[in-house]
Amino acid sequence: MSAAAPALKTPSAPAVMTGARLLVSSLERMGVEVVFGYPGGAIMPIYDALTGSSLKHILVRHEQAAAFAADAYARLSGRVGVCMATSGPGATNLITGIANAMMDSAPMVCITGNVPQGVMGTDAFQEIDILGVTLPIVKHSILVRDAAEIPAAIEQAFHIAASGRPGPVLVDLPKDVQFAETVAPFGFNIPNETIEADADAIAEAERFIRAAERPLIYIGGGVKIGRATEALRAFAETTGIPAVATLNALGTVPTDAPGFLGMLGMHGTRAANEAVQASDLLIVMGARFDDRATGKLAEFAPHARVIHFDADASEIGKLRETHVAVGGEIRPAIEALTARMTTAPLTIDPWVIRCASAAERHAARYDAPGEGVYAPALLKQLSEMAGDRFVAACDVGQHQMWAAQHCRFARPEAHITSGGLGAMGFGLPAGLGAQMADPDAVVVTIAGDGGFMMNVQELATLRRYGVPLKIVLLDNSSLGLVRQWQELFFAENYSEIDLSDNPDFVKVAEAFGVEAFRIDRRDQVEAGLARLLAAKGACLAHVVIDPKENVWPLVPPGKSNAEMMEGA
Repeated sequence: MSAAAPALKTPSAPAVMTGARLLVSSLERMGVEVVFGYPGGAIMPIYDALTGSSLKHILVRHEQAAAFAADAYARLSGRVGVCMATSGPGATNLITGIANAMMDSAPMVCITGNVPQGVMGTDAFQEIDILGVTLPIVKHSILVRDAAEIPAAIEQAFHIAASGRPGPVLVDLPKDVQFAETVAPFGFNIPNETIEADADAIAEAERFIRAAERPLIYIGGGVKIGRATEALRAFAETTGIPAVATLNALGTVPTDAPGFLGMLGMHGTRAANEAVQASDLLIVMGARFDDRATGKLAEFAPHARVIHFDADASEIGKLRETHVAVGGEIRPAIEALTARMTTAPLTIDPWVIRCASAAERHAARYDAPGEGVYAPALLKQLSEMAGDRFVAACDVGQHQMWAAQHCRFARPEAHITSGGLGAMGFGLPAGLGAQMADPDAVVVTIAGDGGFMMNVQELATLRRYGVPLKIVLLDNSSLGLVRQWQELFFAENYSEIDLSDNPDFVKVAEAFGVEAFRIDRRDQVEAGLARLLAAKGACLAHVVIDPKENVWPLVPPGKSNAEMMEGA
């Protein structure tokens, strides 16, 4: 199991109950504590049954926020996130969040109400074929046609969402099924799907590593998903092999760990990309050779052979020839390889020294001129002041890349971002979900002015439930990453990126009942961050930054990672 398997609670003696009540009881039995949702006509029986249950329902102000919050809740807690919505527009509003969970392999169960079965297919009010619409973006779908099937359907949904490569599962409940009375047995025959690592493949991997002169660990999000963080750290420490990470793997190796070169790819560090291009062996741990990581695939790591560890066999060899394939659960496979590597040390000192020298030579500088706020320095300072309990829930844009490049992450759960889908609007509801998952964490939503406005209504949710989320809003009065690409690749034709008519974000937050203040000079940063982190409840720091500031380095689209652009 990749995500935490739910501890099933023993049900009481069978009793006649409605399908809606049976659904709520099934969620309780699966150990669910928090559900994010928004009611409506076709799911009203379930909301009626919520009253008096042990479930804590969080009423978001938009269904998209429910899905994003459930996704982040799952990523931080390691448990399955749950969201609910009604039929028609309620269900379609979940779609972006469902796709986000699918792209980043987050375990999530999405429950939708639907019109009664008798009118399905008649274009009834608020009817939509949500199973058909979401078919490409879910791991599995279940249309429940009989109330007696609800317990098994929910158990199956949680199992599928959490097992193997996790992902979202949709459970659709027609309204007549919710109303129907039944006596249902609990129980679903959960298959044993554990695939043990191939001992011969592990031995072959060891042979390749010992023959390599320039080996490199390429860490993907699958390490965190597979609960293999400690195993990966032990492997890196035992072998001394340098490492790079994808966006969704940041924190798997602590940012300041010896041998860690940072993020690779389009906005990766020069040291990381140079190491990949020079390596003669890539040890790929739970990564999928995403285009933002590889750049021009045909020229990615041109001298390297590949050992690929992945729980999802379909990813092995999909984009890059694999010389040693290690399928199955990733944690025991890494542990088995580490055990073999303890027999004798590797002789790769020149390579280790070369990588360390590159990391030092290309280290980020924070002495930008002027009195304005320099976003990379602010984010670095924020993560250091917040300490090891820091969790960044990032929106999408320039600020997302700056956070990835400059924040210090002590654990992979500390970095929550929309990686594969790149969905603007993710940051605020993701921060809500993360804070609900770990009330003691220092959760900070890092957002830009564009993405923040897409789900700004969730400030009301923070206030209602007393969620002490901290928000750093980096405001450059534009769609910064789009503006940067227009500057560099579209002859400075700045088309529809101007957000200079943004509202006063401090007043907006205060109108929602959230403490807020403004930072617009560098000499205000330290005191401002201290105030933000010390706030008892939700708090927003509106940070004004230079609209012309770009994210560097940058690999141009369609180019090799060796062709990195640097700012002036």
